[in-house]
Amino acid sequence: MSAPAGSELHGVPGRPEGAQGELMLRTFAFPADANPAGDIFGGWLLGQMDIAGASLARRRAHGRVATVAVAQMTFRLPVFVGDEVSCYCVISKVGTTSVTVAVEAWARRHDDSGTVKVTEGNFTYVALGADRRSRPLPPG
Repeated sequence: MSAPAGSELHGVPGRPEGAQGELMLRTFAFPADANPAGDIFGGWLLGQMDIAGASLARRRAHGRVATVAVAQMTFRLPVFVGDEVSCYCVISKVGTTSVTVAVEAWARRHDDSGTVKVTEGNFTYVALGADRRSRPLPPG
């Protein structure tokens, strides 16, 4: 049995062809996340992408981070109940106290019709100290 087209890239099973960055989150869209027409709320998807981006930013900051900006969000295609949503992240910019993460959301359709990029955006996080104020990022 062969894998569906686009299900493997560079030997990584389940990675969509064209996905950029590291897989940071995989979840399913449930009925509670949808509007009455069965489309997943954009806010739910944005929240999943923020969690994924924060995970990578936290790793780079070696500690707590807070979201300070979301930019260039592009909702390309809808997400439906039952879709498996995967978020791939890559650090695109590092400042003195902040890190910007490019996040792509991909949906593997519940009806096995394929995997598509549904959303992308840039999330900026600031590193926080114990006093909950910004702090410098540690070296690379």
